[in-house]
Amino acid sequence: MKNKIAIQMDDIKTIDFDFDSSFVIGLEGQRRNYDLFYYHPNDLFIDQGEVKAKGFFLELFDQKTNYFKFLSDKTEVKLEEFRFIFLRQDPPFNMHYITSTYILDCLPKSTVVVNNPTSVRNAAEKILPFEFKEFMPPTIIAQKVEQIKNFFKIHKDIITKPLYGNGGAGINRSKEDKLIGIDIDCEYLEMPIMAQKYIPEISEGDRRIIFFDGDYVGSVARIPEEGSIKANFHAGGSAKKTGLVFRDQQIIEKLGKELKKLDLFFVGIDIIGDYLTEINVTSPTGIKQINKLNNVKLEQVFWDKLEAKYKIV
Repeated sequence: MKNKIAIQMDDIKTIDFDFDSSFVIGLEGQRRNYDLFYYHPNDLFIDQGEVKAKGFFLELFDQKTNYFKFLSDKTEVKLEEFRFIFLRQDPPFNMHYITSTYILDCLPKSTVVVNNPTSVRNAAEKILPFEFKEFMPPTIIAQKVEQIKNFFKIHKDIITKPLYGNGGAGINRSKEDKLIGIDIDCEYLEMPIMAQKYIPEISEGDRRIIFFDGDYVGSVARIPEEGSIKANFHAGGSAKKTGLVFRDQQIIEKLGKELKKLDLFFVGIDIIGDYLTEINVTSPTGIKQINKLNNVKLEQVFWDKLEAKYKIV
């Protein structure tokens, strides 16, 4: 068991090699002599109380055009036979995603899931920041259109985004008395959204700050394309080296202790100017960009901390 890890993630054939943190974590695990098993969340199931998955043992290669090779046919495995399971698929955080956390909760404690599925389920990425509201910009989460319209009247320049989305999808800026991307003639939206007061410092990028086991390990500024409000790497944002600025140190000191308590081992938070906007616990990115800009290998720090925490020698 000690020498096997499994990665639950989206289709490995379609990952963005330049940004994918799951890949570098898996590659470093391979270097440490773990056997790697990959499965899609659709292939996770529970059978007579045993948590199982169908997927592939594989080998990873640090080359963009040919980065993996399956070593087996599609194989059914018992996940309790693995030392670590990495819960790494992207949102949307829907009932499918939630169900996978319930199933992973059924594993024995001898198999460690990173991040802890109970905490992932309870830590909605755009709602958890309210635990640290002293660092947040004016924000509302609502499904009733009238409440969003009232928020817009007060703040006049706002950002709206889907509550359970990711990667910059569905983000809009509304100003000059016109709400963008919202049907103002309906009473309720299909799903709640988050609305935040626009933070002008987004022109300087937002900062993705990475924590491993509650400890700050690195950060990168994500700079939006000219004329865009979206700094996410998947939405065209570019990486720029940054240190800790504005209130970053205060935020890190407050959040780190709480993330560790929640057993959220790998977390990426987003800060614009002085303001915390999101706490990403599902599949945060940023490792590759921090490595390149700072000549470090965060995947080694990740594994050193993980193996020390669970006394792997």
